[in-house]
Amino acid sequence: MRRLFVAAVTAALFTVGLATAGVAPAGADAACGNFSSTAGTCVNSQLTVAGTSYSVDWYLPNGTATGLMLLQHGFSRGCGNLRSTSKAVMAKGVMVLCLNADMSGGNPALGNALGDLLASRALTPPAGKALPVGYIVGGHSAGGHFASVVGARLAARNYAGLKGAVLFDAVAGSGFSANLQAISAGGTRPVLEIAARPGAINLNNNSFGALKDLPNTFVGVQLVWSGFFFGIPYGGSCHTDVEGENGDAIGNTAALCVPNSTVVARLRDLGSTWAKDLAAGTRTTGYWCTNSADRTTCGTRVKSLVTGSLPTSTLIAVS
Repeated sequence: MRRLFVAAVTAALFTVGLATAGVAPAGADAACGNFSSTAGTCVNSQLTVAGTSYSVDWYLPNGTATGLMLLQHGFSRGCGNLRSTSKAVMAKGVMVLCLNADMSGGNPALGNALGDLLASRALTPPAGKALPVGYIVGGHSAGGHFASVVGARLAARNYAGLKGAVLFDAVAGSGFSANLQAISAGGTRPVLEIAARPGAINLNNNSFGALKDLPNTFVGVQLVWSGFFFGIPYGGSCHTDVEGENGDAIGNTAALCVPNSTVVARLRDLGSTWAKDLAAGTRTTGYWCTNSADRTTCGTRVKSLVTGSLPTSTLIAVS
């Protein structure tokens, strides 16, 4: 019955489409709605991919961007639902791109076409900004599968600037495991995920199998609780944590939960820092683990979440 309920709500989401995206009229560049930052700007414009024009959001740091991150929304959501998470990544100096597009099944046809476009470097950011050489692929839910397709296509095209992946509670579709293997390149490129607790909406963390099969020794964390009160957990993680305050009742109803501000802050802190590190080729010590099978190898930030008698997160398992 629960799966039927989620399916019904998800079908309702499809009718909403991209109403939350806050897109500009076709052909016109415009400031993104509900956006303000001292670290950069957000511009909504049009991008043609395989002959079709898409409304896209670009997040442009004030200075020279260290890399470009694809941060793709989930099924029947819009780029506006990722506004604050994209802003957090941009604030770390990384340019962000999101396409308002149908993400049914992760839309592999569009993913391959975008991968070709990126590999050919045949797209131009707005406002006179240069397209970075380094790319990070990322996305939420079905958008996470889409990101895996884009990344695998870049790998197949031998694009040297592919830096890795940062996924947000991805929902895996056909070919997901092979896609992550291609992105990982034998463990030489990071593939990371910030996951929520298992549920019908994320198919009980169906992305974990593909992550475990990677040769990488650290593949991310699963957020669980925001804290404990007299040993009782509160503020559990939610599939829509990446949307946070940019979400809505429809998305949260489909997820059967509401994002908790503490967990949302943790997600944005981890995700933006990993994106910064992948773009720059660095490792912010506190945010990485040498081996997910041993929590003592984790830096202080991750260790604070996954250790102790009442951990608020857990490491995603590796082989």
